[in-house]
Amino acid sequence: MAKPFNENLMRLITLTREMLALSDEGDRDRNDDSCGIIYGILRDVSYRIRKLAEEECDRHKKTGKWD
Repeated sequence: MAKPFNENLMRLITLTREMLALSDEGDRDRNDDSCGIIYGILRDVSYRIRKLAEEECDRHKKTGKWD
């Protein structure tokens, strides 16, 4: 069984994938520019969070905290 802090990181990465999918769908279906801004921000934040979570996973692996 994975450690809860590692499970949470993996769940976070999964969530960012869902956020990216939503940003693509929302951008595709939007009806004005202000919606496009919101979905652009969501896309940007998703990539940033995913990068931080992946870096944290790497740190856990290097320090033996990953299972």
